[in-house]
Amino acid sequence: MKTKTIEYSRLNEKIFSYEHSSGLKVFVIPKKGYSKKYATFSTHYGSINNSFVIPGESEVTNVPDGIAHFLEHKLFEQKDGSVMEKFSALGSNPNAYTSFNQTVYLFSCTDKFDENFRLLLNFVQNPFITEESVEKEKGIIGQEIRMYDDDPGWRSFFNLLGSFYEKNPVSIDIAGTVESISKINRDILYKCYNTFYHPSNMVIVVVGETEPSEVFKMVDQLIVQTGDKPEIKRIFPQDSPKIKRNYIEQKLAVGMPIFQMGFRDNRLDSRGIEALNHEVAIRILLDMIMGRSSELYNRLYDDGLINASFDTDYTLEENYAFSMFGGESRDPEAVRDRIAEEIRLIGKNGLDRNRFEQVKKAQMGKFLRQLNSVERISNLFITVYFKGVYLFDYFDVYDRISFEYIRDIFHEHFNLDNMALSAVKPV
Repeated sequence: MKTKTIEYSRLNEKIFSYEHSSGLKVFVIPKKGYSKKYATFSTHYGSINNSFVIPGESEVTNVPDGIAHFLEHKLFEQKDGSVMEKFSALGSNPNAYTSFNQTVYLFSCTDKFDENFRLLLNFVQNPFITEESVEKEKGIIGQEIRMYDDDPGWRSFFNLLGSFYEKNPVSIDIAGTVESISKINRDILYKCYNTFYHPSNMVIVVVGETEPSEVFKMVDQLIVQTGDKPEIKRIFPQDSPKIKRNYIEQKLAVGMPIFQMGFRDNRLDSRGIEALNHEVAIRILLDMIMGRSSELYNRLYDDGLINASFDTDYTLEENYAFSMFGGESRDPEAVRDRIAEEIRLIGKNGLDRNRFEQVKKAQMGKFLRQLNSVERISNLFITVYFKGVYLFDYFDVYDRISFEYIRDIFHEHFNLDNMALSAVKPV
């Protein structure tokens, strides 16, 4: 068994890795003295992967929106009962989630790690899907979709994505629509499973006080050999480089308007260290311009235009990227105008180098604090792993990133022509 060890001496962290003969990658990040152990089994498959070429075929396969999320639900039902109940009997906390790009199955425990880990590996590899159970699940997920249709925060987020993109599937709800899931059947689910749940498209991450060699041994015993590594061709529609619209408004039962706004980013260096450089640069810029210690944030707060719900974020993936900031406000349009004016002033007068150093140091400290959580380590590791880098590479990026690089990224990203506002207002 060939294993590798990557040491990050400055962080006092190690990653132990092993590649199974199927192509599955396994990573163990030991955390001595931690009582909790956290394991994930993830596939590089999310809600945006609705158009693809199955390995060995030449024609494009198109499947209904929401199928990745639907499949996640179905894997928890086994022939001999509920997987959730089996985990509970072992004293662990299981869960799963589907994002735009990934589906992740997980558990945390303080005891009986081996038994829980075997259960995780076994159920993810052995789907049991019947037409009867599919029809039943449509009703359950349909209720979930309707609930989110009335969620103002969820709607403001997806309305913003719909303003950024006309064709990109990222603007479609992860769970799909009631109409789209009505088209899902057993055969389509198995087709997606057999395409995207091949071990070579998956990764296992274990964080906690565990022995790497024992984890690797269990993987060797339990992962099914599946032949050659297939190449999955993912198809995405070509979108216009311009945003679809700069404003969208929806009426819902809210006491105060809720908004999200941001900038669509057309630079899609989504893999490797350059992706982390770009992401870190924009996160630093967002904090510099409108973070809680910024002058703009405090002016907006003092004027009653924002409250403590205001926050910022940035996302960079294989075919979409955007910054986003928002919260509650009595006047979202006024917030947009004040932020736009601040960006114009910075474009004219330049960024503050001292402010850059302060924010960079603060963000590096925040990153280091996240390394105290087994959950945060695992979730962040998965997100960046599918981009071809490791979680601990963030530290080097923060260490090396320069003011000059930040300045260039500011002029590239904060283009007011690519700015959109999504507001949900009271009925």
